[in-house]
This record gives sequence, structure tokens and C-alpha cells, in this order.
Amino acid sequence: MRIIDGHLHFVYKDPYFDGIAGNAGHENSLEHLRSEYDRLGIVGGMVMGNRGLEPERHKYPEWLKYCIGLDRSYLSSHDVQGSLDLLEYHLKQDQCGGIKLYPGYNPVYVTDAVYEPVYELAAAYDKPVAVHMGETAGPSAYLKYAHPLTLDEAAVKHPRVRFVMCHFGNPWLNDGAAVISKNPNVSADLSGLLEGQIDVDAFVEEKRGYVEALKTWLRYLGYSRIMFGTDWPLVNLEQYIRFVEYLVPEKYQEAVFGGNAAELYGFCKVWDMGGFQAV
Repeated sequence: MRIIDGHLHFVYKDPYFDGIAGNAGHENSLEHLRSEYDRLGIVGGMVMGNRGLEPERHKYPEWLKYCIGLDRSYLSSHDVQGSLDLLEYHLKQDQCGGIKLYPGYNPVYVTDAVYEPVYELAAAYDKPVAVHMGETAGPSAYLKYAHPLTLDEAAVKHPRVRFVMCHFGNPWLNDGAAVISKNPNVSADLSGLLEGQIDVDAFVEEKRGYVEALKTWLRYLGYSRIMFGTDWPLVNLEQYIRFVEYLVPEKYQEAVFGGNAAELYGFCKVWDMGGFQAV
């Protein structure tokens, strides 16, 4: 099975990312990531950028695309138009597959006026806006900004923008499902639902209520707007693939593990070719 990792982070030589990669049984390096992708049949990945807007910070190999992240450097910018010009520069690049927003980590709702020109650019270039939704990685963030119901209003106000609800809004699964079901311009990825290394069979048994809730809401939605993602380096890749295989019926796995992301994020060329060649 060919796979597209629809949600990963890559920050090389960073102590935080080095640490969580180690906890997941991995090494935070491009060489190791490529090796694991090849071993597991992952033909491409979408980096969720959170390193500012400077073009030199977003140099990736051909088998990775990226969503340009709008983090605090944008929100605190004294040159908003300059930031928007840089954003548009990225959206013009084929390797840029979209935009990433970080509500919760940033104390700003996705409906704030600061994002209106961002949505205009996303619509103009027909590139999706991926939004962190759900629980955050640390206690200093604010959950109210990252609740999936906040995405509903943005989706209604901007019907030409394709949104991605990252992490399926976990743990607000029912609210996330309601937003996706109601709004045809909202998809979701299944990244970051676990962390570190796990015994998949034991986890499924011990956390049966949570796992069955995930399966229930996915079944309720159908699978045409659901994408696989890992949140690398947060999870062990091989174990996470097994976990998502458990969540998604086999007849829908090709779409969830790759086909939906290929269409949404512009991976169609690599998908049609069967994957990039190792370099």
C-alpha cells in the first residue's frame, strides 16, 4: 500500500524534536525519515511549517511538500503587508501545498480579522488551510481557541476555502465530526492521536472506549474527506500505520492513506507515478 503522510513536522537539530523522536523509537534526521518512509511505503509527506515565513527556512527535498505556517511571527508582525507578500510568495511555489494555522498555541480564533487576507489568498491560489484543532502539546496553550466548533464559522464565512481539521479535533470527536459533516469544505487528518511507542493490540484493548468512539465517528462521516497523517516525530511510524489500519475498513484504506491527500494537497503527480525515487 502506498501512503502519503499528510501531517508531519521537520525541525532538524532541535532538542525538543530530537527528544520526542527518540521517545517514538526514531531519530530526528532527514536520512532516517527517508529510510523509514521507504521501508513503510510512504511516498511523500506534508510538512506543517512553524518556522516563520522566510523562504530559506523552508527548503525540503522533492518528496516533501509543506504548508507554510502562520505562527506568532505573523501575528506580531509590524509589517503585515510584508508578511502577506511572503505568504503569497510561498503559495506560488509548487512545493507549497497550503497554509497552516496554530490556534491554541496562538491566542487567536480562526475567525479573527487578522486571518481575512490569509483566507483571500488561500482561495485565490486554491490551496487548503490546515488548522490545529483539539488538544495542545503543552500547558501554556489555550484550548478554547482550538475547539473544532470554532472552525465551523470560518468554513461558513469562506466557502471557497478548503479547510483541514488537524488531529480530527481530538478529543472533541463528536464536535469535530459535526463540523466536517455540515461543511463540505472541511476535511480532517488523523495525525497525532497517539504519541511515542505503543503496543497497538494492547492499546486497542485498554483504551477500547476511545478507540471505538474514533471508529464510530469515522464511520458516521464516511472516508472521502479523511486523511492519514502521523505528526512525526511524535509517533512511531510503523505502529501508527497499524493503528489507523485498525480504525479504517480495508476498502477505504487506499483513499485515507493516500488518495485523499494526493488530491487535496496536490500530490497527484507523485501518486500517479507511484512515488519518488530514493536519492
